[in-house]
Amino acid sequence: MVGKVKVMLPVLLCVSVMTLSGCGSKKQTDQALQTEKKGDAMGTEESLDSKSLGIGEGRTTEGMLPVYFDFDSSDIRKDQVARIQVNAEFINTNQKGYEVRIEGNTDPRGTNEYNMALGERRALSAKKYLMNLGVDEAKLTTVSYGEERLLLQGNDEMSWAQDRRDDFVVVQ
Repeated sequence: MVGKVKVMLPVLLCVSVMTLSGCGSKKQTDQALQTEKKGDAMGTEESLDSKSLGIGEGRTTEGMLPVYFDFDSSDIRKDQVARIQVNAEFINTNQKGYEVRIEGNTDPRGTNEYNMALGERRALSAKKYLMNLGVDEAKLTTVSYGEERLLLQGNDEMSWAQDRRDDFVVVQ
């Protein structure tokens, strides 16, 4: 048996070296990866002088604040009322010609379907609260990202608490 192993070892080594070295042509691979260069730019040119609204806390546009929720809830918490009031004031005073997209988010616990529905309920809850504070409904849109846009990837309560939020994003 030891004799067979001594014979098979060099054979296996040779087969492995031949398999790994391959016979591919580098020239053909390089040609396949080259892209055709065109002189035309894609899209329209944007002015460098345009006003940028940066990102503040979370994914919320600077000047507004995200609103955080309790586990499995879409009710605006009492400690978050001041944040939503700041957002209402910002929208009413600063955003002429803009809309604000309310993005509902959840932590990763629960099924995708459940989290999408919960994110939508959270976004709609914030929209209703803003409308009660005098924000024009035409300025507000909602979307649910469920668990798709996590801020923190941790598996602890602190990470999950950051993911249970509504972001407020200015869109044109």
